[in-house]
Amino acid sequence: MTGTVNRRRLLYGGAAAALSGTAAVAFSAADSPAASSVKEPATTGHPGVVDVVADFGAKGDGTTDDSQAFADAYAYAVSRLDNHTGRTVIDIPPGRFLITRPGALLDGADPHNAANGLRFRGAGLRISELVFAPATAQDAYLCRNDDMWQNIAFEGLRFTSGTPGASFFLSYSTGGAANYRFTECEWMGEWEYGLALDGSNTNSEMRWEACRVGGAYRKAFLYSGLSKRSQDPAQQDQFLNYWFTDMNVTYEWGNFLEFPYGGSITCRGGSYIVTGRRPEPHPDYGYESAFFRFPRGQHFSSVQRFHAEDIRFELRDPDVVVIDCAWNSGTVHFNDCDDTANAFKSFAPALKAHRYNLGPRGPLVRYDSCQLTGSHRFRTDGSTLLPRVVRYDMCLLASHGPGDGFLAVNSGQDTGFTRFVDCVIPS
Repeated sequence: MTGTVNRRRLLYGGAAAALSGTAAVAFSAADSPAASSVKEPATTGHPGVVDVVADFGAKGDGTTDDSQAFADAYAYAVSRLDNHTGRTVIDIPPGRFLITRPGALLDGADPHNAANGLRFRGAGLRISELVFAPATAQDAYLCRNDDMWQNIAFEGLRFTSGTPGASFFLSYSTGGAANYRFTECEWMGEWEYGLALDGSNTNSEMRWEACRVGGAYRKAFLYSGLSKRSQDPAQQDQFLNYWFTDMNVTYEWGNFLEFPYGGSITCRGGSYIVTGRRPEPHPDYGYESAFFRFPRGQHFSSVQRFHAEDIRFELRDPDVVVIDCAWNSGTVHFNDCDDTANAFKSFAPALKAHRYNLGPRGPLVRYDSCQLTGSHRFRTDGSTLLPRVVRYDMCLLASHGPGDGFLAVNSGQDTGFTRFVDCVIPS
């Protein structure tokens, strides 16, 4: 990919120079606020640590619109940029803060003012809550980063959609948006998107640690390739490196991760449960909700990598899918995972919650020390003989044996692409 921005160089320096040639973007916003227009904090503490209540007048009573206070805090953080490096921590104390203005929490709409380092610090999960209730939900995002910010941290915060169908974060990148970190955060309410990624070349290196994903998602909690606004749509495959650690993913319906573009995803530890069912069929998904949906076959190398480890999946409904993967290459690995919590229910043997497209290059699919319910569906390319690209090693197959319905394949398809090693089958 000659002529593109070097993603690694952006992450560790040189962002300002690299961004000087970026294409025009859809957001229309004024330049960063001039120093004279920025509201100064009311207290006399350290200027790099401000409080939306004490310094900018937020009420946090759940009824007062605190949009302006958060917008003032963000504008103050922008005004303190020092050679494109952030120098501000924004504290959000205990309370329930109503925000109606899109972009009030973060409005990174100036890609030429490259910025690196911003921290939003709450008092703790379910102690500091932001309720986003815009007048209309369509294209309304609480946070927007248009090729401007890298290294953004959110800690100890609860985000609630007060307007069904609003969205939490829109991140557009051609090299200037990357490295987000969420620690002990929670999402509730009905959202269109949690985080929607767009553009090309980065939007990468993002991590979630000890967070809870609740609520519901009309599309997905994390979605890559939103509008295909990139100059070169294929470059959207530069979206990579997403880590989820010790998560409580317990939401009502929708998709957790959906990646039409990009990949390289690790989910390690936690409980994953869909508690309900879509209230009406979606044009793309019907009534289904999926934890991991990878719907596109052709990708660049190195972005078709998914790893799930030490996760308990609870399949409460026939319309819940663990993984639906259309990749034509790459690797998928489940290690020490269990989806048998409801294996005793009457619908369990008919479940096909793990689904793959398979061709001559795979993907390579492996399950190690897993406990699995129902059948696994493999959609093949029509070749009766495929290389051995699927392996089950020391797994418990709770509903069917290898030759007794566990492999769901096209009629006449040879199953030699699969190997079972030391697996336990129903007695």
